Amino acid sequence: MVAQEESRFDVVVVGCGVAGLSAAVAAAEAGAKVALLERSTYEERGGNTRYTEAYLRMKSETELAHDFESLLIDNSGYYIQPDFAESTVRDYENWSPVVKALPFTDPELISTFTESVPDAIAWLKAHGISFGEAGFYGLTPRPSPRIAVNGGGLQLVETMTACAEKAGVRFFYEMTAYELLQSEDGKVRGLKATDTANVPHRFHCNAVILACGGFQGNSEMVIRYIGAKGRYLRPVAPGGYYNKGEGIKMALRIGAAPSGDFAEYHGQPIDPRSSASEALVMVYPYGVLINRDGKRFIDEAPGTIDAHYEETIRLIAEQKKGIAYCILDDKINRIPNWKRCVRSDQPPETAPDIASLGRKLGFDGEAAQRTIDEYNRACGAGTFNPEILDGLATSGLSPRKSNYAVPLDTPPFHVYPIISANTFTLGGLKVNANAQVVKNEGCILPGLYAAGETMGLYYGRYPGATSVLRGAVFGRRAGEHAATHAT
Repeated sequence: MVAQEESRFDVVVVGCGVAGLSAAVAAAEAGAKVALLERSTYEERGGNTRYTEAYLRMKSETELAHDFESLLIDNSGYYIQPDFAESTVRDYENWSPVVKALPFTDPELISTFTESVPDAIAWLKAHGISFGEAGFYGLTPRPSPRIAVNGGGLQLVETMTACAEKAGVRFFYEMTAYELLQSEDGKVRGLKATDTANVPHRFHCNAVILACGGFQGNSEMVIRYIGAKGRYLRPVAPGGYYNKGEGIKMALRIGAAPSGDFAEYHGQPIDPRSSASEALVMVYPYGVLINRDGKRFIDEAPGTIDAHYEETIRLIAEQKKGIAYCILDDKINRIPNWKRCVRSDQPPETAPDIASLGRKLGFDGEAAQRTIDEYNRACGAGTFNPEILDGLATSGLSPRKSNYAVPLDTPPFHVYPIISANTFTLGGLKVNANAQVVKNEGCILPGLYAAGETMGLYYGRYPGATSVLRGAVFGRRAGEHAATHAT
């Protein structure tokens, strides 16, 4: 088929989550003619944002959590050469090209992020978003506070879509961008896309903003970057399946510098039997985790679950077939509100003995029983309290269980299978404080911006409840800068 008639805009945004919608609204309100491309249907628009509860790591609408900035700094890169790191105390303009392109999160970017959050919250509020208390999936207190968007990510998508439409943004649904267009002098001046009928389209503009997620919906990229364990990972919510990495790939293809941890992902423990979005199983600290061989492999309760579940699910992904099993006995029903720790729509598998549960679920039940017997003997005396870190630990057991170590000796026994779900990938594009994409040479790639999951920000462990804020802050900054500076 021949290409459709070419379209001309000032700014083209790719992606309809919080980052893309923030970019589109900001650019349109700054006077730009804006197009927004979204690969999904109108009904499924919004990517990961649509399904998130939109928790924010903040004490209030104007104050960040005490550990917000420190966690970003702690997860900003690996083993940077000391003289390069020391040079970042200079003004950004005086950094060497090598330092500007290094695969780490610049202090400049972290400070811009943290300083911009309260203003971004006020901006969202002015556009009809409201905020309230965040719920929780655990029994022990969180180590740092949260607030949440009222109505969650779905409300963000619906409200900001309406704002974008009112501002004149033109939406192109079921449209997938796959290649950037550059002028002879190297500036990004548009992109190529296809619709669901495989008809090619061209969009010409002064700036492109890539806000089309990571690559958790692309199994080839997941396995290539994250490794063999990636074949067992599935997106935590339906929106993740639309995030296939084209934004990252098309920018890398024209020389964009990578940033963020391509070998890691933000994960959550979910029930593979469930089709529910975020089918979380957070009750495992009150039982034991075994693999298919019936053996324990981790301390199930080293601290609060909110601070430690990411390490747990990454180890689960490395077990045989990428699965583990949470074994509980009937004493779990003595905890009145334990079911708040589970969001699966499937009940646990239940039986009077562990061996029969093993036959049903596919783990070695006899070995599991020996594991439980050994664990029970290692449990000491003390007072069990599921609402605090009770310090009730095993003795002489490896791996140790640091809290909630009570014998599992009261049938019937209950088992939840758990796999590691890929909430989003951490690898993306290097950007500066204005969300402009940086080239491998350390200069900007003129006309190209990235925000949300498409930009690389995190290394190692994801600092929880910062991703929606990342999208709002850098989406907005990209939109405003592209509208007023891209020529």
